[in-house]
Amino acid sequence: MAALRYAGLDDTDSEDELPPGWEERTTKDGWVYYANHTEEKTQWEHPKTGKRKRVAGDLPYGWEQETDENGQVFFVDHINKRTTYVDPRLAFTVDDNPTKPTTQQRYDGSTTAMEILQGRDFTGKVVVVTGANSGIGFETAKSFALHGAHVILACRNMARASEAVSRILEEWNTKYHPPPEKYRIKMFD
Repeated sequence: MAALRYAGLDDTDSEDELPPGWEERTTKDGWVYYANHTEEKTQWEHPKTGKRKRVAGDLPYGWEQETDENGQVFFVDHINKRTTYVDPRLAFTVDDNPTKPTTQQRYDGSTTAMEILQGRDFTGKVVVVTGANSGIGFETAKSFALHGAHVILACRNMARASEAVSRILEEWNTKYHPPPEKYRIKMFD
């Protein structure tokens, strides 16, 4: 390794190039793994990129996969009459990073509260919404109410709060006429 460094050969532009002492191998079912001969260990992730890979597609024309008496896979090139333990498909690997549940929102600025709550049931839940007489607060309060929640509208102006309640009830009545007793909205002074 020191000789490679001295010769300037340890520096590369390729992120896929393996460090000295490493070897790329494949399993019988096409998963790529990496053997570290220095530490005598193996791992699934590429030592530099951390990516998992698998071979893509079938063997090239004229190639066959065999297993020797020790259970190790080798490859036969019938056209050139050669055998090798290196999978010829390694030149055509694809990244195979397992899909992880994304924590990214799947909503944007044009998404409505009704779209966000779609399919959810808030029956038995109590929700307090501030600024519920207009704007985002109103849409949020209406959405929770239409999804079964007991909504408390926290507003500074009782007249505007009462108007907001009427608008929510009006939409409820057009969708679910009339609202069951447990969903009636009450006003408090």
